Amino acid sequence: MNTIEKSYKLARERYAAMRVDCDVAMDKLEQIAISIHCWQGDDVAGFENPDIGLSGGIQATGNYPGKAHTADQLRQDLDKALSFIPGTHRLNLHAIYAETNGATVERDQLETKYFQNWIDWAKQNNMGLDFNPTMFSHPNADDGFTLSHADKGIRDYWIAHSIACRKIATDMGQALGSPCVNNIWIPDGSKDTPVDRKNPRLRLQDSLNKIFASANNPEYLLDAVECKLFGIGSESYVVGSHEFYMGYATANNKLLCLDAGHFHPTEVISDKISSVMTFVDEILLHVSRGVRWDSDHVVTLSDELYAIAQEIVRGDFIERVHVGLDFFDASINRIAAWVIGTRAMQKALLAALLEPTAQLRGFEAEGDNSSRLAMLEELKTMPFGAVWDYFCAKHETGVGFEWMAGVKQYEKDVLALR
Repeated sequence: MNTIEKSYKLARERYAAMRVDCDVAMDKLEQIAISIHCWQGDDVAGFENPDIGLSGGIQATGNYPGKAHTADQLRQDLDKALSFIPGTHRLNLHAIYAETNGATVERDQLETKYFQNWIDWAKQNNMGLDFNPTMFSHPNADDGFTLSHADKGIRDYWIAHSIACRKIATDMGQALGSPCVNNIWIPDGSKDTPVDRKNPRLRLQDSLNKIFASANNPEYLLDAVECKLFGIGSESYVVGSHEFYMGYATANNKLLCLDAGHFHPTEVISDKISSVMTFVDEILLHVSRGVRWDSDHVVTLSDELYAIAQEIVRGDFIERVHVGLDFFDASINRIAAWVIGTRAMQKALLAALLEPTAQLRGFEAEGDNSSRLAMLEELKTMPFGAVWDYFCAKHETGVGFEWMAGVKQYEKDVLALR
């Protein structure tokens, strides 16, 4: 028996004393597929026109060498990252990652055939795909408005793009036998305080109604809408606010997307999960890490990440919450960023799954808050790291810091040559 197995055996005994089965917790973690975002690998450039530059409230900082410049390179990098992430997961694509073989294809004319390589790759990896219309980095979004634009022609363009994306997402879900979450986020808003807050929201509501006029088949397609408090260029007013999309998702049976970096710096999404799920059937999470004003730092094992995972597990929401990642850091090795962020999310989920939830609920129901607090504190020093190491060893994805050597070798052999 090696050191990892010995440590796991001792940890399993410790958790058993708290009436927690480590094997059951790992089995549950195995079933949680995290939607890993493709755009970390190329700094949200996409393949439509990588030289156009980011706009629409999107900004990636840094110039670390080795970013992907083609779809094949991006898939190669994803394969490497996935080799260090235990379990089977999903890939989240934006529409700008279409492969058009050099042809110029407007976004409102996109078809499934331009994503066939991604579908084939996902099949080979036994993964599902998720999707997003791309309503930034485009001339029709230059003034900061898309689906709520005062110009009907521009609104119609983005409506047509969104309808095309729903069709593509449906085809992805059908081809892969797993529902594709198609998430709509728009940059619409104002840098300074507007006089008219109402009419852009009325136009957005009308646009969404047109996009969703055709009913979705939930076996293949799940529609989500994503809120935001403020962004770059929309510091004073965002059309698609939390209140707007909360109302829209509730009234129209859509998934509400909560992004951990889209709220006030002192506001967290963990406390919102149970409230939102009282009124909607399912939600989408974009797990990110806000630092002051910026919302897209690589996810780390923070108090809020623990809290998000705890809410998912304690509320029995695992089957109703779609966990996705959303960060992009161009200042560090991009494969490492994927691995660090995804493994952090998994660690938080494992820690939550290793809680004696029924016992804690019992204390709470009895009004024994002293025992509840004492047990929650003792859990903080329980050996969940030994369980995580064993889980990684089972999947041969590198224990502890081991995986970083593989990333460094890949950087030397592949990334440095780009």
